[in-house]
Amino acid sequence: MSKVPLTAHGAEKLQEELRELKSVRRPRVIQAIAEAREHGDLKENAEYHAAREEQGFIEGRIGDIEGKLSNAQIIDITKLDKTGKVVFGTTVELVDEESGKEVVYQIVGEDEADIKQGRISVSSPVARALIGKMEGDIAVVQAPGGEKEYEIVAVKYI
Repeated sequence: MSKVPLTAHGAEKLQEELRELKSVRRPRVIQAIAEAREHGDLKENAEYHAAREEQGFIEGRIGDIEGKLSNAQIIDITKLDKTGKVVFGTTVELVDEESGKEVVYQIVGEDEADIKQGRISVSSPVARALIGKMEGDIAVVQAPGGEKEYEIVAVKYI
């Protein structure tokens, strides 16, 4: 399987979630299953079935996170050469050429993307148009509604 890019911050958040799942939520659900078993007949025990279902979700998420971390290529943007070039992990300030509206995006891995927080996936049309460009360049984005042009105002390595 090929390596998937992940920012150092994204990897840290996944590791925190993994610690929470393994040290807090897993033991809690195991305890809930044990308590539900004590109540008798498991066929009609809703608490038991709910706890087992939650256990399945927790174990699935643990496996998912461990898989992502094992296939991650962790990139610490603060350690890269600050060339002014847009690369994975950089934060980019843009101005929409048509409307004049300013937007700020950080280019992150697919699992870290959250448009509300200004984090866009490296595989998104906007990020693909930005990668390799420099401050002052115009990026042309193939959007569903047609082409959009953005001027790159600043590239930050934060």
